[in-house]
Amino acid sequence: MRVTPSSKRKGVNTMNTTTVSTQRKAILLSKKGAKELRKSISQLEHDRLAILRSIRESDKSSGHDDRFERNERLLRLEAIDAELSEKRHILSNAKLISSKRTRVKVAIGSVVNLIDQQGRLFQYTLVESFEANPSEGRISALSPLGSSLIGKTAHDIVEWGNGINRSRLRLINIA
Repeated sequence: MRVTPSSKRKGVNTMNTTTVSTQRKAILLSKKGAKELRKSISQLEHDRLAILRSIRESDKSSGHDDRFERNERLLRLEAIDAELSEKRHILSNAKLISSKRTRVKVAIGSVVNLIDQQGRLFQYTLVESFEANPSEGRISALSPLGSSLIGKTAHDIVEWGNGINRSRLRLINIA
């Protein structure tokens, strides 16, 4: 790079720079997921305060075992702070999914009704992976079933799995 006296005086940078545009993916969150996330943040904040209190108490003693326990608490505090930061970031950047919307195609936030070959009915809500809880009917859009559902319409056959073990369900309703 050649710096001329005039560019140096004016504060002009003559280097070629490229900027990388990074787009953030929207975080979609159901009302129930937002409520659970707030509850989790509250619990983490409570745990954090309890650990801080115990660290202050351990500062008053000077035994070897007490220092070891203090270090353990500091590590736990660091983990809690990291988790709190991540969850606060998710909550602050989340967009609530409308619970009453009709869809033509399956997307995150859709409630789908599926039926298997034996006639059993399954109902799932497609959510972001951090909100997923299959036992409560919330599946991740990144899961094998969730990713195969994205973009499907009512009456489509949904298949997922490996080559030998393929599962099939019929999509009967999208809400």
